[in-house]
Amino acid sequence: MFDNKNKPKGLKRVYLATLNSTRAFKWLLDNEAAFRQELMLLACSIPLTFLFNITFKEQLILIISILFIIFTEVLNTAIEAVVDRIGLEIHPLSGLAKDLGSAAVLISIVIAVCTWLIVLF
Repeated sequence: MFDNKNKPKGLKRVYLATLNSTRAFKWLLDNEAAFRQELMLLACSIPLTFLFNITFKEQLILIISILFIIFTEVLNTAIEAVVDRIGLEIHPLSGLAKDLGSAAVLISIVIAVCTWLIVLF
């Protein structure tokens, strides 16, 4: 059984989790072109929202839709890392897991495009 007594608690846990997340973001920046591209999309979309005559809530909705793409990309990369950790040999289920993660990213992109079209037109 897993021992919960030695797990960090309180602010130490938050601090350590922040370090882990920071390490993950650095890894993504260094190793994932799609993540860098989606960050550039976010960086471009934020100022772009100020060019339209829309409410602050609508601006947030547009920005969140891009953040959702990034969120999905992180999960997709996690799936790929786990599959590769299990084994690099070609297996139908490994390919399926990676394809499903990729499909999730595609769905998030469709959601973002639809969101932008609905808000702006």
